[in-house]
Amino acid sequence: MAQTTTWKVNDMVRDDATGGVKTVYWECRVQDDTHTECSATEGGKLRLTPDPDASDFVAYADLTEATVLGWVYNSLIEGEETADEAKARIETNRQGKVTAQVARKTAEASGMPW
Repeated sequence: MAQTTTWKVNDMVRDDATGGVKTVYWECRVQDDTHTECSATEGGKLRLTPDPDASDFVAYADLTEATVLGWVYNSLIEGEETADEAKARIETNRQGKVTAQVARKTAEASGMPW
């Protein structure tokens, strides 16, 4: 069973004076490719404290979705895991939920024999 996983940034709030991003609204959505009504989404709000004087500050106009999602992945780290492992943990959890939805859907059938 194939599933599609999509990470995206839904919105951001920035400080107009500095261009620093203060809040990121994100989501991870997994959808079954055959049973498209079967999906699971996890989302959240990442609060940041931007410092325009920091060496790693990225100007708002120079941001990419990949950069911002990198911040999200880093914020999801638990214990000793890496950002990639945190991302994979979220994806695996959502994929399990979709797999369970498909199993329930395909275990039953409706209709009449005549």
